[in-house]
Amino acid sequence: MRLVARAVLPVVVGLFVAFIVAGTSVHGPLLTVVGVVVALAHGAALWWRRTHPVLVMGVALVGGLVVQLVAPSAVFPYAGLVAVWALAAARPPWISLPGLGLLLGLGSVNFLTTSVDDTMFVMAVSILPWALGEVVRNRRVAVEQGARRAVSEEQARIARELHDVIAHSLTVMVVQAAAADDVFDLRPDRAREALRSIDATGRATLDELRRLLAEVRPDVHGLGRLDELVAPLRAAGLRVEVRRDGDLRVPAGVDLSAYRIVQEALTNTLRHARASWAEVVVRNDSGVLEVDVRDDGRGGVGGVGRGIAGMRERAAVLGGTVDAGPLPGGGFRVHARLPLAVAS
Repeated sequence: MRLVARAVLPVVVGLFVAFIVAGTSVHGPLLTVVGVVVALAHGAALWWRRTHPVLVMGVALVGGLVVQLVAPSAVFPYAGLVAVWALAAARPPWISLPGLGLLLGLGSVNFLTTSVDDTMFVMAVSILPWALGEVVRNRRVAVEQGARRAVSEEQARIARELHDVIAHSLTVMVVQAAAADDVFDLRPDRAREALRSIDATGRATLDELRRLLAEVRPDVHGLGRLDELVAPLRAAGLRVEVRRDGDLRVPAGVDLSAYRIVQEALTNTLRHARASWAEVVVRNDSGVLEVDVRDDGRGGVGGVGRGIAGMRERAAVLGGTVDAGPLPGGGFRVHARLPLAVAS
């Protein structure tokens, strides 16, 4: 269904422009056939608009120019409008603006065949898809920056908590241990008192650490919060589907690690893959929690860097594994298997 939806726009644009060329060509049959073939070809090129936006923009511009020369009444560069949207959504302005400039130049060809008002209208309309694509790109960048800020703030908060919980307690324990060592032979009663103080301080510290870990474990981040995790990605234009299968009441360590693996995989999808769709599947398969994250982006890019290594380290701590790599039909997949028995 997803592939069908992705193919609708190229088919519609290609057939529509080909119909215009066949019905309005001012040249002979041979050039009309050439125009129809080019119309179908530059429409079909829109299939790769998300994965190769720069190349598709070039094909749309060349094809649009041929169409304009064969059938001047076509007026609108339909494929170019779609291509400039995809280009602006995937690339920064210093790349997309030249594409917009060339599209405006293509629209200016209408000055030779139609009225000035119509030509100016076509050129003005050409700016709209670029602006919409730029809005989508900015939203994605904002989500990525927000995620980075959230991670940094969480790390800073945990660091402060750890300092407050541990630093004072360890200092007291070290001092008490040194005191016990000094009086161990001469005043064993004082040594025992110091050891009891160390024991009490250690237990209190463990209680504080348990409280801290409870704050950063499943109550805040866990599989139960996946919908909240994907909400800002959906707002940024990435279609994310989440499916759950089986009993997902899993040990805390597995719950948190699975959440982090999904988070990192989707972050890579948003940041690197230039995907339009992603799917997250989490299932309990006979005592093994499986996490499967797929997207339709540029296969291979998501696995570069420290993200995949970090996921593998998380899984290895639990005795699990993470496999990541491009899919045969395009896109990227992260698949994790986390045993529940070892974690328990």
